[in-house]
Amino acid sequence: MKIVCAWMYAIGKYGFPPEVEDIFRALSEMRGMGFEYVELEAVGHENVAQIAKHRSEIRGACRDQGLTVSNFAVILPDIISMDAGIRAKALEQFRVGVETANYCESLHVWIDSYFPPLQLVKGVRATDALVYGQEYRVLIPDDFQWDRFWGNFVETVSRCNAIAKEFGIPLLLEPRVGEVISNTDGMLRLYEHINDANLGFILDIAHQHAQKEIIPLCIKKMGSLLKYVHVADNDSRENRHFEPGRGTVDWEEVFRVLKKTNFKGFFAIDLEKLPDLGELFVKSRQFLEKYAREYDL
Repeated sequence: MKIVCAWMYAIGKYGFPPEVEDIFRALSEMRGMGFEYVELEAVGHENVAQIAKHRSEIRGACRDQGLTVSNFAVILPDIISMDAGIRAKALEQFRVGVETANYCESLHVWIDSYFPPLQLVKGVRATDALVYGQEYRVLIPDDFQWDRFWGNFVETVSRCNAIAKEFGIPLLLEPRVGEVISNTDGMLRLYEHINDANLGFILDIAHQHAQKEIIPLCIKKMGSLLKYVHVADNDSRENRHFEPGRGTVDWEEVFRVLKKTNFKGFFAIDLEKLPDLGELFVKSRQFLEKYAREYDL
């Protein structure tokens, strides 16, 4: 089993997004907790540029620590803007992010599916602040047209995939609560439009459990499109990201089905900011190692 320390550890310890100097602290701490695989993330135009500027030092730190970057998130909400100029600028910056991911020897690039262009009355977008367990209230703009927006969204994800493909890196998309793609069937519909083997999906177990999905069924639905798993738990009533075993996810069946479907991807521990966060990441790693032995994953 390839177990990853998700970038949520760095965010939980050092803020969203962490400053460059804190990236090096986080990488050292991840290695100290026994992880060999880690995630990296760049959020927004300024942070993407900052990470790109320091890419040599970041790659050097990973090599010095014996760390492999399993997944590099390039998060630019403007790429789904309905304004062609804003979208084009964001896609240019996305290319910078993918080039940086490639330089840092990341095995994948990942994007979110982003919050749709609605007026948010209650709650905060996950790309502005990571707040778990919140409720959303929105107003639909009078000029909003779903078909037009969906066509733009599909085209944008297709272009992101093409850019990643140029660098020889698979593109992964992560569905999340409250975003354009928020469930397994949304993933499958998107793939039907793009239909390219370079595109795959992340199953974030906590997000989909909060969506009231049956997680083992999600795995069967996704089949070979499932490339990466984010591991966290909740009670399915609130979108929280607790350590596995604290909620109501049926982990026994999750791992049994992953074994039956011959899943060979990564398991990234993805906890929200919690007290004793480092200890919980280690505890979660040990939880996964136990199932790895039991199911020969």
